Amino acid sequence: MVLAFNPTPSTAMKQISHDFHDESIEAKVRWFRALPMSERMEIFCNYKDLALEINPALAEKKDAQPTEGRVRILSKA
Repeated sequence: MVLAFNPTPSTAMKQISHDFHDESIEAKVRWFRALPMSERMEIFCNYKDLALEINPALAEKKDAQPTEGRVRILSKA
């Protein structure tokens, strides 16, 4: 279940969607862009706090470099 926001500015009604396509990265970007800046920052800070709680050593790292290619997570079936 995805909470989707109506993109029209005049009607900022919340809608519940069970459509798989609403879970696409594009739909998530539209949802995120619809949030006010204060809510975007709150989400960012929550993710940052979660990452630091899981791995406190992240705060000590400097000059982070992006990984090459994609990251793939594998698990036993």
